[in-house]
Amino acid sequence: DMDKDLLLKARLPEGEHDIPGVGTVRFRALTRGEALEIVGKEMPYAEMERRLLSAALVDPKLTEDEVRAWQDAAPAGELEPICDAIQKLSGLEEAAAKGAYQRFRG
Repeated sequence: DMDKDLLLKARLPEGEHDIPGVGTVRFRALTRGEALEIVGKEMPYAEMERRLLSAALVDPKLTEDEVRAWQDAAPAGELEPICDAIQKLSGLEEAAAKGAYQRFRG
């Protein structure tokens, strides 16, 4: 028999990313519900990045406003590798590629 409690319990893998001169951030995969609220929605990239990071960061835990402050303070390429790692950990690479293909195929 299926254990319903186990099915409904969060089972989210975690990862880390080192930011040279700053420290290591810890993040988790997005839940399916979080992914549906972010991926494939029409919004500016900066907003998507804020929503993704505020949902997935475990240490430090940041609000969207705090992620905006980080965006304003960070070098241009600092956040993107973390966002990519979160998407990969969440199994969203293929979905993102499929969505991009469908948007641009003409």
